Amino acid sequence: MSSIDTIANNPYVTARTKKSLNVDGTCVVYWMQRSQRATDNRALNIAVAAANALSKPVVVFFGLRRNAHHANYRHYHFMVQGLADVAEGLQKRGIGFVLRRHPEHDIVRFCAQVRPCLVISDEDPLRRAERGRIRAARELAASFWTVDSDVIVPSRLLGKEHYAARTIRPKIHKELPRFLTRVPEVRVKVRWQTALRLQSLNPETKLLDELPMESAVGPANSFTGGSEAARSILERFLTDRLNGYSKNRNHPEVDGTSQLSPYLHFGHIGPHTVATAVQQTDAPAEDRKAFLEEFIVRRELAVNFVRYNPKYDCYDSGEPWADQTLRLHAKDSRLYLYAEEQLENAETHDPLWNAAQKQMALTGWMHGYLRMYWAKKILEWRRSPAEAHEIAVRLNDRYELDGRDPNGYAGIAWAIVGKHDRAWGPERPVYGKIRYMSYASTSRKFNSKAYIQRIAALERG
Repeated sequence: MSSIDTIANNPYVTARTKKSLNVDGTCVVYWMQRSQRATDNRALNIAVAAANALSKPVVVFFGLRRNAHHANYRHYHFMVQGLADVAEGLQKRGIGFVLRRHPEHDIVRFCAQVRPCLVISDEDPLRRAERGRIRAARELAASFWTVDSDVIVPSRLLGKEHYAARTIRPKIHKELPRFLTRVPEVRVKVRWQTALRLQSLNPETKLLDELPMESAVGPANSFTGGSEAARSILERFLTDRLNGYSKNRNHPEVDGTSQLSPYLHFGHIGPHTVATAVQQTDAPAEDRKAFLEEFIVRRELAVNFVRYNPKYDCYDSGEPWADQTLRLHAKDSRLYLYAEEQLENAETHDPLWNAAQKQMALTGWMHGYLRMYWAKKILEWRRSPAEAHEIAVRLNDRYELDGRDPNGYAGIAWAIVGKHDRAWGPERPVYGKIRYMSYASTSRKFNSKAYIQRIAALERG
């Protein structure tokens, strides 16, 4: 069993129970949640390595549950589009795939049927996902591990909440030589046999029919879910957008960003695939450096924030200095006040803000630079910062394909309650010492008129 011990000691792995391996079990189960892909998936590879050590096959279980937190038809539709790629990729690797919809989606019930030696799943810092893993650890009869497969540096090595990029950056950079490498694909020794298959994914099955969820927000047709689409978008970025990234990333009118965030959120592509691909290009060093700063340091700072701050999605996640200055200005007069419905419908006096809101509502995505402006204006146009924070989270989670994600929560907290930022002077009405953005100052940094016109054309269809 020494090989199993070696696998368990991998820095990405956390043993959630002290239960012994059931060596007489039929298989190793990988409970796929956050990392919805068949390649560059460290959790899946660890499941295969463990199964090989035990001379057992691997089966992937995916439970399609109803009414996921803040999720609606837009999110479910994108996610389900990716499952066909998962099924095809697993079949090529000789790995089983079982998909079950509510009310048959429970991992504990499934494991009671197959009697696994070991259950492995993805880590996810969001509290509701973590509650599901705590329950599984308590109720599963088999040993249960989780794998931190959607970051470059294992989150637990960072140890605590970091308060700015400058504090987490040296720790991440120290670990990059060790962890920033391609994830090697582990080949299965014992293939999952058709005779043992409990259920396979039929791509023609209407998986979302009669599954309870909010349906008012329709699919975002600008994006197609799945690993194949993610790889195509990555290739487009490497070919057409990485050169000049350091200058173009904050220009929404030309959109020099990768647009990979929806695929990263659903795990349709792995961070190691993206980062190593960028490293290996012949793009200018300043562009590669700028991208990897955003992609690794800033993204993993957001994961760190959500993992270690239990109030990550509310006003109380902010910094004490921000709370103090916002309280001092809580009764300041607001030149404009908008109801949440007016904000949602992009019915403000500000054409740039309206265009950003429309881009999000129509496409499921908003340029990162405008997300900062978008959130700060909600702070300015509501009676209280706590109310503004709540509305920003709700709208972001409702419309963004990459909503309900550490990046979104960290970005809103940065914009409204000073997270990962510092106090800025002089004090301003409403904002206090929170970093200020205005229509005039923001528009001077890029061609806002061109962006507004582009979104207007998109709205006209």
